[in-house]
Amino acid sequence: MAENRIVTMSIEEIKRSEILKMADEKRITQSKGASRLGITERHFRRLLKRYRTQGPEGIISGHRGRTSNNRMPEKKKEKILNKIKKEYYDFGPTLASEKLAERDGIEVSKETVRQIMIEVGLHQPKTRKKDRIHPLRERRKRRGELVQIDGSYHAWLEDRADKACLLLFVDDATSEILAGEFVIHESFEAYSALCKRYFQEHGLPEAFYSDRFSVFRVNQSNVTTTDAQTQFERALAELGIELLCAMSPQAKGRVERAYQTLQDRLIKEMRLVGINDYQKANAFLVTYIPVYNQNFAVQPILPIDCHEPLRPENDLELIFSEKETRTLNKNLHFQFERTIYQIITDRPAYALQKREVTVCKSSTGKITVLLNHEPLAFKRFIRQPKRAPLTPGKALEWKPAADHPWRTYGKKLNGKPVGVPN
Repeated sequence: MAENRIVTMSIEEIKRSEILKMADEKRITQSKGASRLGITERHFRRLLKRYRTQGPEGIISGHRGRTSNNRMPEKKKEKILNKIKKEYYDFGPTLASEKLAERDGIEVSKETVRQIMIEVGLHQPKTRKKDRIHPLRERRKRRGELVQIDGSYHAWLEDRADKACLLLFVDDATSEILAGEFVIHESFEAYSALCKRYFQEHGLPEAFYSDRFSVFRVNQSNVTTTDAQTQFERALAELGIELLCAMSPQAKGRVERAYQTLQDRLIKEMRLVGINDYQKANAFLVTYIPVYNQNFAVQPILPIDCHEPLRPENDLELIFSEKETRTLNKNLHFQFERTIYQIITDRPAYALQKREVTVCKSSTGKITVLLNHEPLAFKRFIRQPKRAPLTPGKALEWKPAADHPWRTYGKKLNGKPVGVPN
């Protein structure tokens, strides 16, 4: 055994060498040494024999410094790299490995793709940063017990179209996307349209969980009554759905994480299939949501669906109409959006005078007038707009008509004025 020789060893190999030395010097038994190393006694005797003949150097793995037998061939690595540079240059390693298998038939692990992308500078390893600790909130136990809703403005089609807002309904128990749609703006009309589609497909959930956006909550400081409701709150109350408003984005983490995933994956999926407008994007979203749910949704704690089917009295078009109250005057008139409405009834006028009615305007512009939830017949009279005022500083000009007798006033014929009335 050579003396004063420097041998490079790992921590694990140093540990093995010390235990083998103790066994060689009879300070511990071979059985105890094998137990300490977590190996069988047979393998321990094999290592001990190598230690006695080669010294500590015999513990070093024989594969060190050699090319791995599982190393990827250079041609395959070059092919993968060319594909990534051409089509998947801004993909994450996981999504890139999935697309290589799905579109190009190249089976390669996400870790291998990650190492290749880091090597050529297409991916930067994430550095862990200190985050504010937010206590975990346990998931609801049943599907449909709580649905998180939100909207995200983003360049979903990159530079191929303007920014738009993606509305999502995400189940708290399963992280399943229950409904989604691209819209121009986050508004009551947009949420109403998506709610109607969602309720018809899945039924009515127990509760919605949203942020404090003005569609969901009255935020004006000058509102003194605690009963003030937005149109969306009022519609959900009519359907028996509770609306909860979160105090922070982290509180509705399911839908926030869904957006984080979609802003990476969905954008690239739509780029690969050549989608350039949001009408096609909405059609693609219908087919993409089941794929997303298959990959990212989880099983609920209890296999119970809390969605309730729609009842015959649930007229969604009427419930999600914009509703305002008006008071009938003595002639049974009221005004709404520059239009006068005359109630037509066979009952005596005094029975309806000074009564409050509910005016409902649907998404299609249809007007319905309700008294105690019963529709009333009416006739409308559109108010004519006033004439435009004169331009300030411009004098009023009067021009007589061509056949007016005063047209020739001031002119003389045979020395006498003409055009002067008798």
